[in-house]
Amino acid sequence: MAFNSISFLFFFPLVVSLYFIIPHKFRWIILLLSSYYFYMSWNPDLIILIIITTLISYATAIQIYKTKNKKRKKLLLIFSIIINLGILFTFKYFNFFSEALKILLQNFSIKLDPITLKLVIPIGISFYTFQTLSYTIDVYRGNFKPEKHPGIFAVYISFFPQLVAGPIERAKNLLPQFFEKHYFDYKKATDGLKLMLWGFFKKIVIADRLAMIVNTIYENPSGYNSIALITATIFFAFQIYCDFSGYSDIAIGAAQVMGFNLMDNFKRPYFSRSINEFWKRWHISLSTWFKDYVYIPLGGNKVNKIRRYFNLLTVFLISGLWHGAKWTFVIWGLLHGLYLILELILKPIKNKIMEFMRLTKLPKLMAFMEICFTFILINIAWIFFRANNLPDAIYIIKNIFTEMNFNINGINIGVGWTELIMAIGVILFMEFIHLIEEHKSIREFLDSKPKALRWSIYLIIIYMILIFGVFEKSEFIYFQF
Repeated sequence: MAFNSISFLFFFPLVVSLYFIIPHKFRWIILLLSSYYFYMSWNPDLIILIIITTLISYATAIQIYKTKNKKRKKLLLIFSIIINLGILFTFKYFNFFSEALKILLQNFSIKLDPITLKLVIPIGISFYTFQTLSYTIDVYRGNFKPEKHPGIFAVYISFFPQLVAGPIERAKNLLPQFFEKHYFDYKKATDGLKLMLWGFFKKIVIADRLAMIVNTIYENPSGYNSIALITATIFFAFQIYCDFSGYSDIAIGAAQVMGFNLMDNFKRPYFSRSINEFWKRWHISLSTWFKDYVYIPLGGNKVNKIRRYFNLLTVFLISGLWHGAKWTFVIWGLLHGLYLILELILKPIKNKIMEFMRLTKLPKLMAFMEICFTFILINIAWIFFRANNLPDAIYIIKNIFTEMNFNINGINIGVGWTELIMAIGVILFMEFIHLIEEHKSIREFLDSKPKALRWSIYLIIIYMILIFGVFEKSEFIYFQF
């Protein structure tokens, strides 16, 4: 069951109604059953993986907390990590590494028929696996006491708003909220619904509309010239942002309606002035997860320069693989790692150039230039993320600036001019909202306006969704991760 489905329009109000009607002590049952039902609507059989992950993490965390023997604690942690990552590896990465081993051995004249498993990749497996890993590691570190209530712990792992595509919540933030008695709060409920509405707008009106153009060109990149390739790449940048942040908005809003607070996952990432800033604004729950559980344990910044660069590359290599078992994702991750390393190396030179050109006296111009340059780098990396395969990505990189045709009649992007203008229009509308949000959240901005104006804006957005939305069945991009 996807957020952008008719089923969810019936499912969500029913769950919310039951949640507030029944006594507090039984609410976890409603949340658990509804979360499992939500997940099983895709593939009922795969619910067993969440249950196994939940039981292993629940039991090992309690044992880790109970034992005083440091060696035993570590062994229990390793056991939990191996089981959870083993399930993730088997379903998501086994075939990829089997094929990679075959290619590697061929270079040494060793023939090997790769073993392949015909398994369906469970939706959201990377998300709930990382959530369980962070919980167990936090218990091991002494940062969090293990949850003794198995039912509530199961709800924490499977909470339906953020189960499939995050945010990846930490136990210290989300778990205690399941013990709080939530009363229906009109302000929270309406704020949550507003955020959900904005999320639906980004997904249905912007992301799915842009997808029609992006998919057409990226499915056959050799059939289009440079203008089309550039257009599709820029559109994909906004497509994936609206698709993923739209999901996060709906998830955070849905949880807020019931009284739960989930972490923000995006903060206008394309306004970033550097790649480092981009990763503080993009998929924040994942970037902070890698920082706390991979980068810092590797030594973080408290090592020499070479080791720090190695740590960055390692983190972004794993980040690329986290997104999918394809070489294109690996290269995407490594590119971002290289970007960050080059930023660190070239920062003194960049500052001197800025001073020499006296751009430091023109902060707005300098900020604009930095935002544009960062956006270009991000788009180059997005080519590898979106391309169907490595040859397609290399073709696009080689040809993206070689066949320019500015003749308006010679431009072919797979759709008519009306669709193109509409796509650009909705992007500009969203960026106008983002400019407002640089100073104040859109909800706070609207709350300060007269009631008639607020409701007019809500109705306009609903009207735009109904009239300009793309309602063909379209899953969220991050469901595959």
